[in-house]
Amino acid sequence: MKNPGTDGTFTRFPESSEAERPLRRRAEAALAVNTVVWGATFVLVKAALHDVSPILFLALRFSLATAALLLLFRGARKTPHAWKTIRAGALAGVFLFSGYLFQTLGLRLTSAPKSAFITGLMSAMVPILAACVYKVRPQVSEVVGVLVATAGLGLLTLQGSVASIGTGDLLTFAGAIGFAAHVVTLGHFSGQMSFELLSLSQIAAAAGLSWALVWIEPAHLVWRPAVVCGILITGLLCTALAFTIQAWAQRHTTSTRTALIYLLEPVVAWVTSYVLVGEGLAARAAVGAALILGGVLLVELKPFASRAHPSS
Repeated sequence: MKNPGTDGTFTRFPESSEAERPLRRRAEAALAVNTVVWGATFVLVKAALHDVSPILFLALRFSLATAALLLLFRGARKTPHAWKTIRAGALAGVFLFSGYLFQTLGLRLTSAPKSAFITGLMSAMVPILAACVYKVRPQVSEVVGVLVATAGLGLLTLQGSVASIGTGDLLTFAGAIGFAAHVVTLGHFSGQMSFELLSLSQIAAAAGLSWALVWIEPAHLVWRPAVVCGILITGLLCTALAFTIQAWAQRHTTSTRTALIYLLEPVVAWVTSYVLVGEGLAARAAVGAALILGGVLLVELKPFASRAHPSS
């Protein structure tokens, strides 16, 4: 694990460090809170998108989040290596926005269950990208946990024939790559830089890209309560707060663990849908949800003999 030294740098501790383990658990608990926030607002966002075009919704959401973080982190630009941090955050923001953009474009041409499954494949891409780009090899328990959880995601989201691959599926897959690259990039830089400025710069970059590309679809906006609530809640909670939490939490846990924890989101989304609108869960999907939870537990319990994690 990474821990701040007296000179402001970060030193490495082995995965088994007793001093760091509680901090890692708090960080991962915070990431789990993010999945609750995102999953619980799925129904609200779906309702809001009836009255606002998707990219315009993203632009408003990211802009509100940027404004909130500018107020909250007014002094962040005075931190050491500020411009380096801003560039790193902007790179993460590009990947974050590309994930949302391709996911949104793909959703128009594919089914919602296939979109959810393909997007969830980012959890399997994260360890691959981390190994290829930053030479970070995941633990055996992490790999097995990701595979089990991904299988569970398939059972939870997919129904009927899924053999055909269309344009929408390919666009959604590109979005999954964007989300995976965002997690890996944030994990690489978060331990080296101010998480406040990193969070602010990535959200600002995503807001700028949203406004730059809002013309690619017919923009429409009707100021109804669902839209106002959707923008406020997703802008302040799902974006400003959630991605700041992620920028902090990834200082203390790995990118693979982060991606795996985020696979809990569809489980939370189902629970919310069941409570709010009475949508049930078939036996097959229930098994899928259990496998996702099992994958997370595999990583936490580490039933396989493992070495110290090189990124910890």
